Amino acid sequence: MTHIVVLGSTNMDLVTYVDHPPRPGETVPGRDLRTTPGGKGANQAIAASRAGAAVSMIGAVGTDPHGPHLRTALDTAGVNTDHLRTMDTVSGTAHITVDADGGSAIVVIPGANGTVDHLAPGDETLIASADTLLLQLEIPLPAVIAGAQAAKAHGVRTILTPSPARPLPPELLAATDLLVAGEYEAITLTDRTDPLAAARHLLTQVPEVIVTLGAAGVLYVSRTADPITVPPPPTTPVDSTAAGDTFVGALATALGEERPLPESLRWATAAASLSVERPGASASMPYRQEIEERYAV
Repeated sequence: MTHIVVLGSTNMDLVTYVDHPPRPGETVPGRDLRTTPGGKGANQAIAASRAGAAVSMIGAVGTDPHGPHLRTALDTAGVNTDHLRTMDTVSGTAHITVDADGGSAIVVIPGANGTVDHLAPGDETLIASADTLLLQLEIPLPAVIAGAQAAKAHGVRTILTPSPARPLPPELLAATDLLVAGEYEAITLTDRTDPLAAARHLLTQVPEVIVTLGAAGVLYVSRTADPITVPPPPTTPVDSTAAGDTFVGALATALGEERPLPESLRWATAAASLSVERPGASASMPYRQEIEERYAV
């Protein structure tokens, strides 16, 4: 069983379902409101655990009522939370609007995630024990950089999701093995609107790049191989909120199990296709057997 460490955010997701998102100054009726555990870090941790990896989470929750709920959600998913700190503040929250086509728009309030600005005692030892470290940008950059550099020093594969999109420091890029960006992040980071052109530009900074393209699947490029495009299985989208995180968690699991790259990409794409057919973030993430069945179709 591959061991994955996630250094990142935990949020309580407040998800509103609408026919279309409101324009500035507009009020629209909502169809439903759901409160579910989320955060890009916790989402990737749960996705990897359900996909079959042994997963440990480094991050923080608050002392508010959301904090114990978030910790319990990770524990229930089989994620080790020994390195999940409890801070004397509110937990992070994400305010998500999902439209009738399954598209989402998100406002994130960091809360306790904002206190994760360094590695705590024992965090580097945990990272060193892993096969893969997953990173995102919903915690302060100093901790992300420290985690990536610790992984590099110990020969641990580092996969970075550059979301929310922001300029990436050279020291973080130098310690990143694989960058997995959504199409919006890839465009924002490179000022190139063509996904392949954006991916190739990012290759000047990191050895491998994946751009997730929603209904068009994923694009993989590296410095040593030809590009690979993997289309998704046919799906009926309901909620795309955690599709990218599901993809990353499943991909890290497949790569940690030393599956060939094309197979790993298809397997992770199958996992993401399942998640968009269900509402919610962590609640939508498939289990290993479901992924295997969708992959076999």
